[in-house]
Amino acid sequence: MSAPQALKLDHLVIAAATLEAGEAHVVEQLGLTDVVPQRGGKHARMGTHNSLLGLWGGVYLEIIAIDPEAPPPARPRWFGLDDPAVQARLARGPYLAHWVARVDRPRSLPRWQAQYPQRLAPAIAMQRGALTWQIGVPDDGSLPTWQGAGQGLLPTLIQWDSLQHPSDALPSSDCAVTTLRGFHPQAATINEQLQWLGADALVNIEDTLVEPSLAAEFDTPDGPRTLR
Repeated sequence: MSAPQALKLDHLVIAAATLEAGEAHVVEQLGLTDVVPQRGGKHARMGTHNSLLGLWGGVYLEIIAIDPEAPPPARPRWFGLDDPAVQARLARGPYLAHWVARVDRPRSLPRWQAQYPQRLAPAIAMQRGALTWQIGVPDDGSLPTWQGAGQGLLPTLIQWDSLQHPSDALPSSDCAVTTLRGFHPQAATINEQLQWLGADALVNIEDTLVEPSLAAEFDTPDGPRTLR
């Protein structure tokens, strides 16, 4: 059974060793001048902190890094940040690691996950300031997979419980995501799960013989740009 309604792109995730490095990467890649990423806050439960950039259409970009001032969390951090392979990749610099898709009411992400626990990660409750949400995070903190394929190309699912969305409080950078593209040796497997989720219209997944990767193409005030 597939998802009864299509999902929406909520935000993109830049993983970085530090917020400063991630912010500089985004500013350079998108050619930002007037509007730059703003510090968001801390996620005490995950031992991370973030910076945010408002994009066109109620979408935003999140730069996330391990918070050096936070004590180690009681569970593995989200977005695979504790994974040695992710740490090795971060040593080469910030990168577009992942994307997040929104589940809108009246659907319930926890109920949907309970119905299909083999296909959807457990939904956990999170809060940062006035923002509250449910987000799917595997118990080991890894990125979503289906039949062993994923590597950041399958979306994390989120449902906002608060009336406010992070993009509501962010100045727009006047940058718009035009195309989200992924490359993976098991593209057919990933596309199968995307279709089941109702997210296949949000990303184009293509076959590759090299390392899986994600790229977002943007319209910006200075013309087309690609963020990787």
